[in-house]
Amino acid sequence: MLAGPLKTTDSDGFAARMQAALIARIGAQRYHLWFPLATFIPMGPELVVAVPNANAQDWLSRTFGDTVRDAGREATDRPALAVKFVVDEALFNGTATLAPAAEVKSGKPPLMGAATLFEEARPLPTLPRQAPRPDKPAAKPPLKPRGRRFKTLADFVVGASNRVVHASALSVVEEPGLGCNPLVIYGPVGTGKTHLLEGIYAGLKRQWPDLGPTYVAAEEFTTRFVQASRFNKQGTFRKQFRDCGALLLDDLHFLATKKLTQEEFLHTFDALVAEGQQVVVTMDCHPRHADELMPELVDRLLGGAVWGLLPPDEPTRLDILRNKSTGLTPLIPEDVLKFLAKSLTGNVRELEGAVHSVRHYAKVQSKPVTIALAREALGELLRHSVRAVTLADVDAAVCTVLHLTAGTLQSKARSWAVSHPRMLAIFLARKLTNATFGEIAKHFHVKTHSTPVAAEKKVREWVSKDAKLALGDREWNVKDLLDRVERELQR
Repeated sequence: MLAGPLKTTDSDGFAARMQAALIARIGAQRYHLWFPLATFIPMGPELVVAVPNANAQDWLSRTFGDTVRDAGREATDRPALAVKFVVDEALFNGTATLAPAAEVKSGKPPLMGAATLFEEARPLPTLPRQAPRPDKPAAKPPLKPRGRRFKTLADFVVGASNRVVHASALSVVEEPGLGCNPLVIYGPVGTGKTHLLEGIYAGLKRQWPDLGPTYVAAEEFTTRFVQASRFNKQGTFRKQFRDCGALLLDDLHFLATKKLTQEEFLHTFDALVAEGQQVVVTMDCHPRHADELMPELVDRLLGGAVWGLLPPDEPTRLDILRNKSTGLTPLIPEDVLKFLAKSLTGNVRELEGAVHSVRHYAKVQSKPVTIALAREALGELLRHSVRAVTLADVDAAVCTVLHLTAGTLQSKARSWAVSHPRMLAIFLARKLTNATFGEIAKHFHVKTHSTPVAAEKKVREWVSKDAKLALGDREWNVKDLLDRVERELQR
């Protein structure tokens, strides 16, 4: 990160040449979407690209790094030129003196006065998308969510646990139907799945006003399908969902036990993808782990991009707390926010609730917000947040995932149907609890601590070899199975 804002001049018209070279490579629309505030500065053998924040630095360097280098070589007339992306926060705050990269000679004014990368506070530039098929009129949104303010991708706090998913969401907004299609976002509750889906919807509405995206919860999709079947209006139902420009379905796992609705969604999915229309769905688990979804539907979902969300790590929790407390009174000091980020290990909703609880408690008590006051306000929540995983928790989670009856892992049976799940449980017990080998041996009713030692070693070998196990009526990838059990423990 730069120590201070960059002060740049453009006496030789370099910014205009750089802009023209980039537009020639990526088009005016993509340039205006991603580069309106980027500042290009030639410094000897290096081209420095100053951007507003770390998210922009990461996204632009990975997505356009080579393109910027080639454009820089053309603009500087140098055959060898290195490119370096740096963060200049003053660009985001509007305090830097920018090179006139946004002053285009196309007759259009600069598109935005604030950083546009990862922000949708103002309308994005709109250019015509590919012309609709002659026999099919431009799509109109079949569903119009009313009375609801959709979150945007600008509101989403990006961290290590969600950076890739967020970048994929941005790519869908930039080029719907042309990149990852379908896009599947999965993860436990409160990690931001719905926020990202809403952000994609809001971005598509702004970026492609004629596209007609449809946002719907799986429960509403089911209700509409049942009503259409009851009143013999399946044609109207299908037209609603198959003529939309993009379908965004929240909580696909809701369809798990509804075979007819799954079949209808599968046909809708196939129709949309065949037309090149974007599909994005959210789930509570990886499609491979959704046992009650049709194999054909799972296969379609795996044909796109599948990204998982995890509960935020401590740095991300701190950013979320800062975001949720900004502009509110009474002010929550930085030391209190750091204390909460370290002490609370839950999801985004829990963090937001903690901010509201602390503020309300401070108002009622007429006291300033301190760490001591936060402890008083969040006593019960803080006690639950430090709850440790126990051997019994691991045991129960393995049995739940593999559909085993309670007590199976303590059985003296030596069949693989019992011994392999027990070995997996022992491995996770060593990873997630503070239990000794002796305590583990006692819990699982094995004779000596050497058995857990051997079990842990064997599972590590399975993981390193990416092995598969036949358990019950299906074959499991060991890594996927361990991941699923850990997610069960997070519920």
